[in-house]
Amino acid sequence: MKWFDKDENLLLQRSFIFGVVGIALCLIPLFNNYFQFFNLPTGPINGVGIGLQFFGLSIAVLVLRKRKISEEVRDKAKKMILVLAVALIFFFMVV
Repeated sequence: MKWFDKDENLLLQRSFIFGVVGIALCLIPLFNNYFQFFNLPTGPINGVGIGLQFFGLSIAVLVLRKRKISEEVRDKAKKMILVLAVALIFFFMVV
């Protein structure tokens, strides 16, 4: 089954999960810079977090591009896109 054929609410739920996990992974190197929890390179963790945020953003855009969706689902997708775009801009500016 293709991603475009799946239910919109399921896709938005997956977008949310990928976005939250990506934001959490991007926060780990940020906290490590200030508190020095461990002495490992945190660049790969940050890269994976940004990648997950991009994946969540792409799923939300996929939902928004569907033709026959309700207005409630469309508003949720727009909010998800806005939140993930702001988070990506923030983490690009911090890195």
